[in-house]
Amino acid sequence: MITFIKDPHEVLDYGFDWNDTDNGGPWLETGDTISTSTWKVPAGITMDSETETTTTTTIWLSGGTVGAVYRITNRIVTVGGRTADRSFYIRIANK
Repeated sequence: MITFIKDPHEVLDYGFDWNDTDNGGPWLETGDTISTSTWKVPAGITMDSETETTTTTTIWLSGGTVGAVYRITNRIVTVGGRTADRSFYIRIANK
């Protein structure tokens, strides 16, 4: 699973391209699109905002405690009725 390093003072965007062809082909079926996107963010790190398109999801994160590692999970539901989760880790460190 991917781990990003973030300074506690940074406000940065992270996300997924669910139609990414660089990782063995797109996850979304031809003609299917994202209907809803929700993010699971643990206490200690702040979700400032989130956006989505028909094929991508983005979250803006701030804060965090130096030394902590947070698992961030995105769940999508598609127009075609498929549900999927993808996660990444954020490790907080002074830069």
